[in-house]
Amino acid sequence: MTTVGLVLYPRFTALDIVGPFQTLVDVPGLDVFFVAADQGPVVDHTGRLTLEATHSFAEIEALDVLVVPGGLADRGIDRSDPVVQFVERIHPTTTWTTSVCTGSIYLAHAGILDGLTATTHWASHDRLRALGAVPTEQRVVTQGKIITAAGVSSGIDMGLVLVAALQGEEMARVIQLAIEYDPHPPFDAGAPSKVAPEFRDLVAGIFSGPDR
Repeated sequence: MTTVGLVLYPRFTALDIVGPFQTLVDVPGLDVFFVAADQGPVVDHTGRLTLEATHSFAEIEALDVLVVPGGLADRGIDRSDPVVQFVERIHPTTTWTTSVCTGSIYLAHAGILDGLTATTHWASHDRLRALGAVPTEQRVVTQGKIITAAGVSSGIDMGLVLVAALQGEEMARVIQLAIEYDPHPPFDAGAPSKVAPEFRDLVAGIFSGPDR
């Protein structure tokens, strides 16, 4: 059985981790579970959604797959952060270490993105660069056994890439069909290059506020 640990921490962003969860949880042969510093409920960044961690960091000695989401808790962290320490300890045991959105900030603090091309939410590219990675606008980036995904919704794409890596493209296509992932967004505004500067500035201001 392939073990897949989905990290939770206070103020995580829900879709960052629920997207990969949905793509992985029904794949045969995968044991998919949520893990946090302490077993029990963990509240997302809105304060209105709670997910249950069934495992604690301390009880996990190895994982085949590690998934780290972004959220509103990644500013001001350092190598003493529990998530960073968990990544640092578990990464040598994994087949795949992955992140979504600013989850890559935790990977970078753990020292595993040094000199590597990686992605994150577009508003955090400078932060990722300052931590030693080489940011890119690609939606999903694979570097060795590390897969990073860009902002929020790209976690679904990353999950499908991961399914293909674990069990082949046919299984990934089956899962994509099962979740009817055939996006046709109502607006063509999903990347900073596609919107007016005032919209970029508005979103960048939100992401550079005191909570980010």
